[in-house]
Amino acid sequence: MSMAASLRTPLSGATRLGALAIAVVDLTGWRRRGLAVLLGLLAALALPPVGAVPVLIVSFPGLVWLLDGSRSGKAGFGAGWWWGLGFFSAGFYWIGYAMMVEPEKFAWMIPFATIGLGGFIALFTGAATWAVYRTKVRGPGRVLLLAVAWTAAEWVRSWILTGFPWNPIGSVWDGALPVLQIGAATGIWGLSLLTVVAFAMPAVLADIGAAPRRAALAALAALPLAVGAAWGGVRLDSAPAETVDGVRLRLVQATVAQRHKWQDDLREAYLREHLALSRGPGFDRVTTVIWPETAAPFFLDLDLNHRLLAATAAPTGGLLITGAPRITPKGVQPMRLWNSLLAIAADAEVAGIYDKVHLVPFGEYVPLRGLLPIDKITHGAIDFSPGDGLRTLDLPGLPPVSPLICYEAIFPAAVVGTDQARPRWLINLTNDGWFGISAGPYQHFAAARMRAVEEGLPLVRVANTGISAVTDGYGRVIARLGLGERGVVDAPLPTPPPGLTPYARWGNLIALLLAVLVGALGWALRRLP
Repeated sequence: MSMAASLRTPLSGATRLGALAIAVVDLTGWRRRGLAVLLGLLAALALPPVGAVPVLIVSFPGLVWLLDGSRSGKAGFGAGWWWGLGFFSAGFYWIGYAMMVEPEKFAWMIPFATIGLGGFIALFTGAATWAVYRTKVRGPGRVLLLAVAWTAAEWVRSWILTGFPWNPIGSVWDGALPVLQIGAATGIWGLSLLTVVAFAMPAVLADIGAAPRRAALAALAALPLAVGAAWGGVRLDSAPAETVDGVRLRLVQATVAQRHKWQDDLREAYLREHLALSRGPGFDRVTTVIWPETAAPFFLDLDLNHRLLAATAAPTGGLLITGAPRITPKGVQPMRLWNSLLAIAADAEVAGIYDKVHLVPFGEYVPLRGLLPIDKITHGAIDFSPGDGLRTLDLPGLPPVSPLICYEAIFPAAVVGTDQARPRWLINLTNDGWFGISAGPYQHFAAARMRAVEEGLPLVRVANTGISAVTDGYGRVIARLGLGERGVVDAPLPTPPPGLTPYARWGNLIALLLAVLVGALGWALRRLP
């Protein structure tokens, strides 16, 4: 018996909300698919920078009712896939901006990079709804199982095929710092789980049963999120605001247009522009100057003249930390290219190097290059090579730091190396100039800030066009340069909170236990109408 048939009698005697649920359950064909896409598009409004979280109270119950109306496993998969297509395509629209940096070469890829990628990532939401359909669970149990399956799908897409954990549903809370603190215990996956439970459970208000019971279920579903937010508020109220003695950072945001960045006749001018901003008023009071990803468009480790020039941005006794490409010396085979972070002292000595480990497919290298006759989107014909692994850098005058380049900051539980002493802060150099004035940089910053909360480590993020910011280990913004602003911002380096956060100590274990508990409860309630 289909889920639609099993709900026909209960819903027929329900209230006006029940009538709406019946209408959704009864949809077929293009109307059913169209509504799923619209619900996904609506949910995308909850993401940064809009942050319209209340739309989820419409979008998730609608998804549950579409799942209720599924008459086959294929339809159950389709409910989640079409919803995900709307959600992810809207959430990824900004990727198309990167194809317009060189439109003559890459504009043809825009549909594949936005709608195509959205459709691929939607396979995971489709798998989640298919799994719930296969259980045949009704009532509140189906909502709890959906939350577990949804969270499992988010976790799987964080690592499969190199991983792309962009816009997990828990990221909608970026604008609500007390709620974000839940991530210090459960990580983003636990926050996603609680979010789906809270916003999908109102679907049961259309089910059979006494109205007080239905309302109580919906209220109880929101309780863990509310309790977590209350704990987060207390955590923030009692959080100290201490900084590292003797460290003053200068974040430089030159806002260089991506389409011009690698022009041979402009590269030195852009380097000097970074120098001018770095050495502006207040330079004598900073100890560390930080530039964004590939801010120095030269191979500084091999190019002494340009390294000497860049070193003039390093304060006396301090450092310039910059993104720059690295390449094997001439004549060394095989030739390799790295996207790197370099720490350069005032005497032009290189005090530390980190090579990016987690590269962007099609952006920094082409997967299956022998089969795909296309160019990577970033400058140059040579694919980047991955570095040897995450590491903690010990730099003169600074606490130990974990470097992250570009989207390395979006991967939960993968921002700190495990074979060295634990760092005291995170540094994220990125170039969001690819994505213009769009939602992409806001979503990227939200992901990086979530890592700071999870790990309990201050985050220093420097982006070419923004958003550049310093946050403490609670995610509180200490200093910030907005998207599209040109200039510098000076800030102290916060000290990390005392001890380890539960997430830093146990990783995804708490989220796993929470998922097992919610899943077991959902299965126990499988016979409850």
